[in-house]
Amino acid sequence: MDAAELLEPGKLWRADEVLTRPSPIPAAPGVYGWHFDQSPDPQLPAGRLLYVGIAPRRMSTGATTPNLRTRIRDHYRGNAEGSTLRLTLGCLLGFELRRVGNGKRLTFGQAGERELTTWMAEHARVCWFVHPEPWIAESELLAQLNLPLNLDQNRHHHFHTYLSDLRASARARARGLPIAS
Repeated sequence: MDAAELLEPGKLWRADEVLTRPSPIPAAPGVYGWHFDQSPDPQLPAGRLLYVGIAPRRMSTGATTPNLRTRIRDHYRGNAEGSTLRLTLGCLLGFELRRVGNGKRLTFGQAGERELTTWMAEHARVCWFVHPEPWIAESELLAQLNLPLNLDQNRHHHFHTYLSDLRASARARARGLPIAS
């Protein structure tokens, strides 16, 4: 595993490039990194790697085991309930988190999720590398790199408390609001 593959990738991929069919993203386990040409928060720098994710989270033998392709596509076009990256970005960008459906799921609602998808299409770029045990690579990367948007295994980062509190406040506020239609 080489952090340079994420810090200085040969190519950073846009949403429109990775959402095409056939997809350029391998349906394999691995690590992906998110770069942003515009920072989602004034405290963070633009134009650099801010978040690393993995697929799958752990060894699995299930037929629907997430892989690089499914996870990256979920981040670009999913919602805050299924993507911690989207939850983080939406909270930093000031979108209102809401209870939806039966009231247990939290998203930014249809309009907010659409706006977040548009923001990501304009400003988020992704790169990746295949790795047979991405959870091992993730731990190594979190120990080596400055990744302010990662919370898991990253309590030592100075941005961790701020981001954790922001997300907790958004969840608490959402639980006090009526279910969005």
